[in-house]
Amino acid sequence: MAELDGLIDIIPIGDVARRLGVSEKEARAAVNTALPAIVAGLSANASSTHGAASLEKALGKHSTRSTKVDEVDTADGAKIVNHVFGPKKGAVEEAAAGKADVSKDIIAKILPIVAPIVLAWLAQKVLGGKSGTSTTSGGGIGSVLGGLLGKDGGGVGDILGGLLGGKK
Repeated sequence: MAELDGLIDIIPIGDVARRLGVSEKEARAAVNTALPAIVAGLSANASSTHGAASLEKALGKHSTRSTKVDEVDTADGAKIVNHVFGPKKGAVEEAAAGKADVSKDIIAKILPIVAPIVLAWLAQKVLGGKSGTSTTSGGGIGSVLGGLLGKDGGGVGDILGGLLGGKK
């Protein structure tokens, strides 16, 4: 999960804290919990052919987007979060809030900030900064996401299951 730590490190916690009006400690706890949940959700979605194609299309749209907190489009982030978690979004927010020891409201505000940053970062990894869709297969996206989780996606159930009380 060293690469996941590297992804966490590119998120300026101070900027997130200022944007939300919370302490850096709360912002760090929320990001450290929300980020792996987003990556696990993306990995779960990318495990199907349709999900991988959808993610690849989204990466094409995010390949040139900024990863600066003040420039993140939270409306786009909310769409990403809704797509990644679907009807389990509320349960993920609740579980992440409990794990991070912050309010569900903070997690609900952090997810739409972090999700576009993750997609922009992932687009750079998968597409190498080119816009449009890649020529890699969904396995390429899955491999990058799995590498973030530490086990070619095998950690998805652990992360999401842990957040949702053992449910996948």
